[in-house]
Amino acid sequence: MGVSLSLEGRTALITGGARGIGAETVRLFVEAGAQVAFNYRAAREQAEVLAAACNGAAAGGEARPLCVAIEQELGSPEDGRALVRKAVEALGGLDILVANHGIWEADDAPIDQMSEAQWRRTLAVNLDAVFGLVQEAVAQMLRQGNPKEKLRGSQTHVTAGHHPSEYKSFAGGPGQQTGGTKGHIVLISSTAGQRGEAYHADYAVTKGALISLTKSLSTELAPKGIMVNCVAPGWVQTDMSSATLADPVLGPKIGAGIPVGRAATAREIAGPVLFLCTPLAGFISGEILNANGGAVLVG
Repeated sequence: MGVSLSLEGRTALITGGARGIGAETVRLFVEAGAQVAFNYRAAREQAEVLAAACNGAAAGGEARPLCVAIEQELGSPEDGRALVRKAVEALGGLDILVANHGIWEADDAPIDQMSEAQWRRTLAVNLDAVFGLVQEAVAQMLRQGNPKEKLRGSQTHVTAGHHPSEYKSFAGGPGQQTGGTKGHIVLISSTAGQRGEAYHADYAVTKGALISLTKSLSTELAPKGIMVNCVAPGWVQTDMSSATLADPVLGPKIGAGIPVGRAATAREIAGPVLFLCTPLAGFISGEILNANGGAVLVG
């Protein structure tokens, strides 16, 4: 008999789910039995393909969870709150939030030359939107015990071609997990949030703030049954990092700084995220799980 990392009956919102780490996390959560909503901003085609693939798997055999793609910008607290409301409308509830989205300017920006517009934009997307996501998600998780609670939300853009009402009956009820856990929140930080990153101070500041937010929320929410943790990846093979990792000078230099000798695959980051949302991680709260090949040793 094997050990199952199951999310059967769980509902999850994964931000930035159309590409990279987010897309692989969506796939893995669906494989684990969760019903998943994810957002996209510009990558409509990738989002449609991913949602169709997940829903195709759901229709191909045994009853499987459905996957919903939602078009939503994340650049403010209200954007974050709006996305949670749309996800709840589509899924009928919310048990898991994975805040994975983020922006990183590819061009180096020395601090004396970095524009205020870049600074504000990075903080707005990487931090302000997370505040709104967490705020609305926590409120939803705490009130799910009241069956009379109805969502007052906006219309949902579902690329898979299904009406949101079709998903409501799949939502798992609150408090079904081991130990009476009401929900899980996983924030995606970075090694940049632990050791900083020259010429990308805006990005590093936001990722460091997510680590502090994880610890603050854990102390506040664990007594209420909501477990908050963080995964901090190092270099990962994604569209965003492919050019840098393929650079004949920077690529080998980056690899030399990773004891494992290579960048991670997206699935190697999605795996720890999944684990933190299962009952096997029911006694883990406020943890920063480093998935960086040994490049940054902290904790």
